[in-house]
Parts: sequence; C-alpha cells; structure tokens
Amino acid sequence: MRSGNRNCPENPADTLNDPPEIFTDEYFMRAALREAEKAEMNHEVPVGAVAVKDSMIVARAWNQVELLQDATAHAEILALTALAAQQGDWRMDGVTLYVTKEPCAMCAGALVNARVERVVYGFADPRSGCCGSALDITGFPGMLHQVKVTGGVLELECAEQFKEFFRKVRSGELPKKSVSGPKHGELQ
Repeated sequence: MRSGNRNCPENPADTLNDPPEIFTDEYFMRAALREAEKAEMNHEVPVGAVAVKDSMIVARAWNQVELLQDATAHAEILALTALAAQQGDWRMDGVTLYVTKEPCAMCAGALVNARVERVVYGFADPRSGCCGSALDITGFPGMLHQVKVTGGVLELECAEQFKEFFRKVRSGELPKKSVSGPKHGELQ
C-alpha cells in the first residue's frame, strides 16, 4: 500500500543508496563558484572547479596561471592533478567535474584523456569553449573516450562573476598583471 506522502517511496530500500536531493548540479556548481572567488581574490581569472565522485567533492581548484607562472594552471587541470595524486591513479572513472566556464581545448583534452565521466559547466565560451561551443573535443567520435557534457548550470551567476572581474581590470580596480581578457564583443 502506498503512503499518502509523495516523498516516501513504496519500498524505502529502493532509495537507500540514492544521494540526497541536496547534492544537485547547482549545489556542486556553487562550490566551483567559491573556488572561482579564490581566484579573483588572488587577481586570477575567476574560474573554479570541483571534482565529484559518489556525490562527494574529492578535489577543488581555481585558476593559478599568474601565481604559478604556468599557462597550464587552469582550474580543471589543477583539480584533475590533485585528484590523481590523491587516488594514486590518473583514470577518473565515475568523476564529474564542475567548472564555472566551459573548458578550453587543453582542459577538454585532459578531461578526455583522464576518462572523466561528465563535465558540468556554468557558461559557454563561444570563442574557445571545447565542450560543444567552438569545438567538441569532449564528444569527438574519433577519441577513445567521450565525456558527457551539461552546460548552463548557474549560467548567469558564473558569467556575471567573470564579466565583473574583467570590468574591474579595465577600470583599474584590479591590477592588469598579465591578465588577458575576452576579446572585443565577448562577455563584456
């Protein structure tokens, strides 16, 4: 007999291993946004990433290109590297990576090579996003692995954080350093 409460399953054992509904794409994207805030506080392009496995955050990172003086120090790469070191394996089976901006070619290639199961990004990058916008590296049929892609999660919040950072750089509120921003007409 079915309970009158719509939230109670007929057989409670059916949901025993299901993650609580709190752990949604939006929940994990908010964690990535907090990482992006760390980047901005350090005058880095505000992109943040979190790696999730079994509904738990297992690695976090934010862009550190200027800090490390390393063009490859994107949030996605740093999160994958941290997780590989932690688990002692470069294979990211069952991992979802949440990132505030659509990954570039380098990061999308790393997601494929690391066998990440899924990438979830905040806002698309029509000029250099490689999860389906400018290119589709993550779904290219010739690759040995395809990464599932979900875009547009908390899109407005992620895009606004990015735009606001470059507004501050242009106005002189933040030092320019070597920060290169969007080209004319993009996310301004």
